[in-house]
Amino acid sequence: MRRWLPRALLAALCALATPLAGAAAIDKLQHFLDSTRTVRADFTQTVVARNGRKPQVSSGVMIISRPGKFRWQIDKPYAQLLVGDGEKIWIYDPDLRQVTVRKVGAALGGTPAALLAGDSRIEKDFSLREAGEHDGLEWVEAIPKAPDSGFEKVRLGFAGNELSAMVLLDSLGQTSTLSFARIERNPQLAPSLFRFKPPANTDVLGE
Repeated sequence: MRRWLPRALLAALCALATPLAGAAAIDKLQHFLDSTRTVRADFTQTVVARNGRKPQVSSGVMIISRPGKFRWQIDKPYAQLLVGDGEKIWIYDPDLRQVTVRKVGAALGGTPAALLAGDSRIEKDFSLREAGEHDGLEWVEAIPKAPDSGFEKVRLGFAGNELSAMVLLDSLGQTSTLSFARIERNPQLAPSLFRFKPPANTDVLGE
């Protein structure tokens, strides 16, 4: 499959937009989020299917303005863009000349990214636990309480006080690993980054 599921992508975004409380690594995430309103970071994503076939690797730029706005731009190997303006989410595939539009609530539902658009606390939708230290990172594991979230669990890894990685295991057995680099906290961001106007000759699907 050439492109990964938007649900997995949206789940990745929620890590920088969700308040947490707890011990050790969870405290690191709490501190990171309490002191962060905007974020820009480069990312590399590796997706491995249940059967372990050749991993799919993509890379791009993530931009977030809490609460509720984000821009997730995949540059390589195939372009794709997700823009959240606080009310709608635009999923744009330039190769297909197609845009899918969803309302925030309908698009996110009970997934981790549902917390991106509001002030809900993660404990409402997830069971949290410390997941120890490995690969040089301290990890938090979040297991969704909703049975239809689409995910088995989400893990967040910290290097010091900085969010460095995420591992997402979906309900189909697919594992997405995200590594973040060149993280900028609280940069000034142009409002236009979180608006999307479909290009000419583009099919618009959804709401």
